[in-house]
Amino acid sequence: MPQEIERKYLINHDKWQQVQKPAGELYRQGYLLTDPDKTIRVRLTAASGFLTIKGLNIGATRPEYEYEIPRQDAIELLDNFSIAELSKTRYKINHDGKIWEVDEFAGDNAGLIIAEIELTSEDELFTLPIWIDKEVTGEEKYYNSNLTGRPYKSW
Repeated sequence: MPQEIERKYLINHDKWQQVQKPAGELYRQGYLLTDPDKTIRVRLTAASGFLTIKGLNIGATRPEYEYEIPRQDAIELLDNFSIAELSKTRYKINHDGKIWEVDEFAGDNAGLIIAEIELTSEDELFTLPIWIDKEVTGEEKYYNSNLTGRPYKSW
């Protein structure tokens, strides 16, 4: 079974503003199912669409199936079947040989910036960039699927 091992961190906004960033990519992301044990997500980028099924988190690990789908299918799924949606701009930053994905959320989640790093094992060693503030792995309020129902602006 394919697995995702991911750790999440909040960003220090002042230090993040000083980072030389590549162009970000706008994501439109919607959920067909948001359940504590599983989610089904559709993601739309400028070039592609993706269907992703994720299972229950155990620590920083959870089952994940992700499939590229035609962009038009992603648009139709989002427009006709999504029960909750968010948008964000994603930046991919290389730090010490690891790719960090940094999401700046928009809309009702504006002001929230979260960095994620995917690992090959939960005990894999890596260095934190200086713009990392606090780890939030496992804090459910920071799950993208939960941000659709309880957005950052309502905290």
